[in-house]
Amino acid sequence: MKGKQTIWDMVRSLAVIGLVVGGIYIFIPHDEDGDPTRVVDYRVETITARRAAPYPLAAPVGLAKEWRATSVEYERKNANSWHLGFLDPQDQYVAVEQSSEPSDKYLAKITQQAKATGQTQQVGDTAWERWEGEKYDALVRRGEGYVTVVTGTAPFEQLGAMASALEFKQTPAAG
Repeated sequence: MKGKQTIWDMVRSLAVIGLVVGGIYIFIPHDEDGDPTRVVDYRVETITARRAAPYPLAAPVGLAKEWRATSVEYERKNANSWHLGFLDPQDQYVAVEQSSEPSDKYLAKITQQAKATGQTQQVGDTAWERWEGEKYDALVRRGEGYVTVVTGTAPFEQLGAMASALEFKQTPAAG
């Protein structure tokens, strides 16, 4: 008889736990249709990176609020690489990439193996090289000892919109 009580107690305990879990699920709000994108604030990292970078660092100014920043990183040890990732208003990925390593190997890596088309796209007063790839397309701008790339899954129109919003600044390090 003792074995039956133990099983019965276990069944009752599981039922109570199930009711508690069910109550939590029903009464605690949850948004299944919510956007799981984690938005980041890149302002502080931009200021810090502009002091450290040996080139004018690019960051967008005046983008519509529908552009959501999702990642930001500056790595001095990795050829002073700057990365700023966004989702555009159509949820396509757009990244701003800069580095003091303007090699073909670097460009292939950040553009997911896109290739130069030999064409340019005018953005403001600057002609950017157009690169096309299976996964990402890109706009490439070569500077003196560095390269700036706007790349991602977004169409060239959106890559151009990001490129036109970029402000290139360098802040001298305090010393």
